[in-house]
Amino acid sequence: MDRRGWACHAGGVVTGTRDAPGRAGTAPVPGSFLARLGPADREFLLDGGAVRRYSANTTVVHRGDPSDFVIFLVGGWAKVSTDARNGHEALLAIRGPGDVIGELAAIDGRPRSASVRTLTPVRATVLASARFLGRLRQRPDIAIALLGHVADRLRESDAHRLGFGAHTVPERLAAYLLDLAERHGVADGAGTVIDIPLSQRELAGAVGASREAAARFLRILRERRVIVTLRRRIVVVQPEVLRSISRSVHFDAERPC
Repeated sequence: MDRRGWACHAGGVVTGTRDAPGRAGTAPVPGSFLARLGPADREFLLDGGAVRRYSANTTVVHRGDPSDFVIFLVGGWAKVSTDARNGHEALLAIRGPGDVIGELAAIDGRPRSASVRTLTPVRATVLASARFLGRLRQRPDIAIALLGHVADRLRESDAHRLGFGAHTVPERLAAYLLDLAERHGVADGAGTVIDIPLSQRELAGAVGASREAAARFLRILRERRVIVTLRRRIVVVQPEVLRSISRSVHFDAERPC
């Protein structure tokens, strides 16, 4: 048998290069689910999971698929998306190290509510839903941490929907860029680098705008040296300008899928 592994479900197959079972050592991103757990609980939860690697632009979960596995991202970035009514892709969330994918489907047994595609090479630990639920029953502290994590996402999702109706595309996109920079940016001499490869279409989908509207606003930001855009990379040079444009918009790059 080769090293291309099948993860768990015949209907919702996840493929990827399979490592030996075990745990990965990359530190989870602050605010992620695994970051809420202490080292002992994190080790207990992931122990025995299958560690897999996926190349960039790989779909690991399809919307509507049945599933019996949960994915914990250890390294790299992925996007959670679905098709909007107008046929465009709606970007629902960005997931990074420490985030969990598929926990709600594991709990309620319903099909996947969104698709997940890698943005960069990803390393993940895949755990069967039955084992995941068993770990929650054995360690109530893990279950409580998951409940708090889901509650935070629901609150952020409510604020996000309010922002759609109350703010303009420039306000929403400025707030989204600012949120990405604050959560995932890395400071360098030129500004804050958002090294998550998002296209203009994906940025537009994240704030409920057309690609054309997002492109116009990004061009204005570039012309005014508020941001610098490279290939799938954004450098925020003047975050105070984005903050002024966004005003009272609450946007969150980690809202629920």
